[in-house]
Amino acid sequence: MKKQGYKETTIRSRDKKLRRLVKLGANLLDPESVKEVIARQKNWTEAFKEEMVIAYNLFVKWSGLEWSPPRYKRQKSLPWIPTEREIDDLIAGCSSKHISTFLQIAKETAARAGEIFNLKWTDIDFENRTIRITPEKGSNPRIFRMSNKLIRMLNRLPRKDERIFSHYASLKSLRRTFEKQRKRIAHRLGNSRLLKISFHTLRHWKATTEYAKTKDILHVMNFLGHKNIKNTLIYVELAKFEKDKEFICKVAKTPKEIRALIEAGFEYVLERNGLAYFRKRK
Repeated sequence: MKKQGYKETTIRSRDKKLRRLVKLGANLLDPESVKEVIARQKNWTEAFKEEMVIAYNLFVKWSGLEWSPPRYKRQKSLPWIPTEREIDDLIAGCSSKHISTFLQIAKETAARAGEIFNLKWTDIDFENRTIRITPEKGSNPRIFRMSNKLIRMLNRLPRKDERIFSHYASLKSLRRTFEKQRKRIAHRLGNSRLLKISFHTLRHWKATTEYAKTKDILHVMNFLGHKNIKNTLIYVELAKFEKDKEFICKVAKTPKEIRALIEAGFEYVLERNGLAYFRKRK
C-alpha cells in the first residue's frame, strides 16, 4: 500500500480490519473462510461489511489469491445536522484550548479532521486574517477568512512546534480527548444530542449552512474542496429543511453594536429606517 501511495492512516485502518477478521476466526489464506466470518456478523452494517471486503481485496492482490468478493452495498442516508447553538455550547464547554480551537476551525472552514490536525503555523496569516488548508483525499486546496474569535483562540495556543496541534501525538489521541470532553459537556448540559457531534459533523453543518445562505452549489463544492459535484449535492437536500425559525435575529443601530454582532458571528441581512438587521443560526 505504501508503494501505491496510500496514506498512513488508510494503511493502519485496513490493517486493523484484517486483524479483526483474524480474531473472529477467519483464515486470511482461505477466502471462503473470510466470506463466512463477514456474513455471520449480525451487528455489522452493510457499509462496514463493504469496508471489510475492500480491506481483504488488497490482501488478496498481495498474496496472489483468487476470490469472488461478496456484494454488500451501503444504504445512503442524510447526515445528521446539529444546531449552531449546540456546536457553540460544545466549543465553549471544552476545557482544552487545543480541542476548542480545533472545533472552531472545523466550524469555520468545514475542513476534514486530518487537514486540521496537520495545520502548521505557517498556514496562518494573522495579518491578512486567513487560514490555508492543505487537502487530503484528493481534494482541492482552500483558503478561508478567520473570525476574530478564531484568531483569539489561536493566539492563546503555545507555539512550541511547527504544527499547531503537536500537543497530541496523533489524531486518534486528540479524538479520544474530544470524546471525553463531549461526554462531560453533554451530561452537564443535559443534552444527549451533543454526543452525536463528531469532527465530520461540523463539515456537514457548514456545508448545509453555506448552501442555505447562498443557494450556490458550485460555491459549496469549492468551499469543501470537492472535485466531483455529486459529493456536494447531498447538501441541497439537507438545506430544504432549513427554516427561518432556526435563526436568532438582532437589530443594531450604532457602529459599536454592529461590530459586536459581527464578532459574535451574526450575518448581515438588510438595513431599514436607520437600523441594521442581523441573523445567526440557533
